Amino acid sequence: MPVIRRLLQCASAAALMAASNTALGQTALPEIIVHEPKPAAEPTPASTVASDFAIRTQTFDQARDYVLPKIGTDTYQFNQQAIEALPQGDNTPVDKLLLQAPGVTQDSAASGLLHVRNEHANVQYRINGILLPDGVAGFAQILETGFVGNLALITGALPAQYGFHTAGLVDITTRSGLQPGGSVSIYGGSRQTITPSFEYGGTVGQTEYFVTGRYFESGEGIENPTSSLNAIHDYTVQGKFFGYMSTLLDETTRVSAITGVSVNQFQIPNSPGQTPFSPLPDGFPVVDSTQINERQLERNYYNVLALQRKLNDVDLQLAYFSRYSSLHFVPDPVGDVDYNGAATDVFRSSLLHGIEGDMAWRINEAHTLRTGFYVSGEQTKVDTSAVAVVLDDSPTTTNIYDTNSKLGWLLGTYVQDEWKITDQLTLNAGLRFDQMYQYVDANQFSPRVSLVYKPLDGTTIHAGYARYFTPPSQALAAEPDLALYTATNNALTPAITQSSPVLPERSHYFDAGVDQKLLPGLTVGIDAYYKIARDLLDDGQFGQALLLTAFNYDKAFNDGVELKATYQNGNFSAYGNIAWARQVATDIVSNQSLFGPDELAYIATHYIYTDHAQLWTGSAGMSYLWEGTRYSADMIYGSGLRNGFANIGTVPPYTQFNLGVSHEFASPVPGLKPLTVRFDIVNVFDTIYEIRDGTGIGVFAPQFGPRCGYFVGLSQQL
Repeated sequence: MPVIRRLLQCASAAALMAASNTALGQTALPEIIVHEPKPAAEPTPASTVASDFAIRTQTFDQARDYVLPKIGTDTYQFNQQAIEALPQGDNTPVDKLLLQAPGVTQDSAASGLLHVRNEHANVQYRINGILLPDGVAGFAQILETGFVGNLALITGALPAQYGFHTAGLVDITTRSGLQPGGSVSIYGGSRQTITPSFEYGGTVGQTEYFVTGRYFESGEGIENPTSSLNAIHDYTVQGKFFGYMSTLLDETTRVSAITGVSVNQFQIPNSPGQTPFSPLPDGFPVVDSTQINERQLERNYYNVLALQRKLNDVDLQLAYFSRYSSLHFVPDPVGDVDYNGAATDVFRSSLLHGIEGDMAWRINEAHTLRTGFYVSGEQTKVDTSAVAVVLDDSPTTTNIYDTNSKLGWLLGTYVQDEWKITDQLTLNAGLRFDQMYQYVDANQFSPRVSLVYKPLDGTTIHAGYARYFTPPSQALAAEPDLALYTATNNALTPAITQSSPVLPERSHYFDAGVDQKLLPGLTVGIDAYYKIARDLLDDGQFGQALLLTAFNYDKAFNDGVELKATYQNGNFSAYGNIAWARQVATDIVSNQSLFGPDELAYIATHYIYTDHAQLWTGSAGMSYLWEGTRYSADMIYGSGLRNGFANIGTVPPYTQFNLGVSHEFASPVPGLKPLTVRFDIVNVFDTIYEIRDGTGIGVFAPQFGPRCGYFVGLSQQL
């Protein structure tokens, strides 16, 4: 009977995790079931051992969620079934998956791919509760959808255990080997796209494991800078691998390990008909703008080792993590001088090690105390070498070499109390302290408080306030040596010689929302937020190298409202989201040399929209499984990002629709598992639209959305 009761508890917990758009209250932590040993003459059946292992593994998973809850926030979840129900299924990149969540805006690869609630790069990623630190920023998504067991986008006033990047938390629970097996797949189609992949998981004794890998090759590596069907010089080759393993040492202890690799090569696409830089040195060769050969190489490696313990009323997790990230932009030594006046080779690298610990203590039925810490040390290096035109009476070229290296530290600690005032009302209050030692040393105490109220069955109301402290990405905050540029009177010389260091962002954040079950299977919600920021962090591309540089606005305001709905009825599911948002800022107070004098003067006296601000954002989708065939559709809508002088204008609005169909065929060969065949169409109506038009603050070139593409996939279960 204890086993049956425990299985029912686990099934209930799994059903709760599958629900979307849930503002979470207190999470009940099930007790550990201790199974009495059987006599030696009656060995335990293998099925019972496997069931017992699965139960204890799920208990540790629930304990981990209890240590790091999302009380008082707004949560939008994608489980494996939801991912498979999308056009492209688990071939969908993580950024495209997140575009189906409320308030997530599409952007170009050079500008970070997406924005949550109109924030730029202020999103943190966690794998099994462990923070995955920033890399050096580039095009590549280092995360692979194939290893996602459940992905949740958490927004709102985050509890005190979540620091640094706070616009959104992408919380990923990895797939496991509790259900042994896997698949090998091949997927490809338009733009010379081909992507084989594999995944496999299983258990050995008290150890579960899961591995997945993907190779991706395509003629559309990043966005096309023109409206043509196929980009010029835009090929990419990418490889990703992910592995997860966890071992139960005893009834109270689990050790887990995560490893990941992402290596990606890109060609930078060309635009025909470009006007050469003038004046060029006498006799300097000029190539056609379609023949420029710029490239970029990105490497990312990360590892996590976590120890989890359960001690009576205390649950804790201690994790060590490391990450190496590098980016190398290789210019065309002739073509870049021809059209930009300089050919700049840029290398960025970051090596980071850190420790994170979190603990939850159930003091009594009403109070749960949580505390924890984070420490990381990061060594970054930025090397820039350029060949630039010297603008003298007789133009010549000169060489510039600028190098910058920094060892920086981030430290954070928190304490908070979850007080269950009544069965319907929960108060969560905490205090966080963060310290940074980077190019600027700074710290802040940050109070957090939220309320969750469930007056009726199916009704959840949440409201919260959070004080935030957001350090800049260290590699993006590196300071150039302006003397190297101004002394040469060359094409790279900035008009503004002031360049203050990049500062951490400080803000007050208010959030409130309601989720309501209207009918069986139908849940709707509304959420509103308001943010007051000082030293608002933003990033921009300020040269031909497709990488970002950070800067600050002195003051900023960010507010918005999100509406969402999900519906599930048997084999039919549907969802829809619409969001209104606004972010305005004034007065640039760091890296001023990146801007022209007229633009800098205007922003100093006006509140302007940030370049990534979009007024209206929408997404919707549906899926229906009929006689073994799944039909799916989704769409995204954007009213347009900002453009023009000081971001005064907007690019035109757009809507993109995608369709997919898949069918699982039973194998005629005994013992061979089913084969899944799928067919997908991206941008069904071949809508031609611009994500960026090449104007606006920190926008270097135009980028168009994807043209219509057809893709076919085969996946054989193992």
